[in-house]
Amino acid sequence: MLGVIWQRVACRCVSTSNLERGMKVVAPRAFSSTAKEMTVREALNSALDEEMSADPKVFLMGEEVGEYQGAYKISKGLLEKYGPDRVVDTPITEAGFTGIGVGAAYYGLRPVIEFMTFNFSMQAIDHIINSAAKSNYMSAGQISVPIVFRGPNGAAAGVGAQHSQCYAAWYASCPGLKVLAPYSSEDARGLMKAAIRDPDPVVFLENELLYGESFPVSAETLDSSFCLPIGKAKIEREGNDVTITAFSKMVGYALQAAEILTKEGISAEVINLRSIRPLDRSTINASVRKTNRLVTVEEGFPQHGIGAEICASVLEDSFEYLDAPVERIAGADVPMPYAANLERISVPQVEDIVRAAKRSCYKSSSLAATA
Repeated sequence: MLGVIWQRVACRCVSTSNLERGMKVVAPRAFSSTAKEMTVREALNSALDEEMSADPKVFLMGEEVGEYQGAYKISKGLLEKYGPDRVVDTPITEAGFTGIGVGAAYYGLRPVIEFMTFNFSMQAIDHIINSAAKSNYMSAGQISVPIVFRGPNGAAAGVGAQHSQCYAAWYASCPGLKVLAPYSSEDARGLMKAAIRDPDPVVFLENELLYGESFPVSAETLDSSFCLPIGKAKIEREGNDVTITAFSKMVGYALQAAEILTKEGISAEVINLRSIRPLDRSTINASVRKTNRLVTVEEGFPQHGIGAEICASVLEDSFEYLDAPVERIAGADVPMPYAANLERISVPQVEDIVRAAKRSCYKSSSLAATA
């Protein structure tokens, strides 16, 4: 079946006290009126530049990262500034240069490995999982692997099935890895710095369609010491009626859906996950305990997805707070079609999120009316 998958996880409907409904959650950061605009591309580039400047052990390696300045110009200017020993162009051999990177990390360097697309990381998945993720555990803590695997992830536009998969669930299922998925320029800059400084291997999932998007950034974000904590979600928009979780490009869709829902009297709280592994379960559950409803959004496949893990967490920790079945929005359970019209209906759209949130709110309202 083509088309976005939406699924509901049934729960029993219970009422909550005024105290429980009034639980507080972390407020979103407010940008000043004089905030500067920065693209995600510029944010990633500046983070790489600053970390390479601060630590001579950091180096970048991958296809076309040097002379061509990156397939998406993320590494623009870095070869000229740091030279070919620290910005290393490689052949089209993901298994080869990923293995070299992991070996370099064993010896104390901090490689940043770029995949032209994370679909190509499948060529190197043995090194990512068996060589990087498991080494610290299997060496009883004697081997640290401070390496970052980064590049565009998920669907782009018109690139077919072999270039359009979301690998968030794939890598998030593996112990030993940390998995990050930035949305905004603040996310990209702060999380990239955190990833490079982290002692563990980090999978850094960017989105090609977000590279050129501009976001406001505060003076704090532009400071060279700025760094975001791994494992902490951000509440992008506060609300009281329904919680919407999303990551990467889907955060923007969720925020658009929240605007539409406001016109219909529904107040949606939007959570930008930022970190897929570790997952900020406490922020998600605190929000659900306030809104009593949950919609999860992702563009990956529905089975064994991030939304399924979030559903399990909420059902385990906050089941008695739910007033409606959990709604899951995910990509279609098919390889990505090449045709543009089929591609569109294979990934979540704003209207899918709106419909799911309304189903959740109206379902609980009708049940409450007949209770």
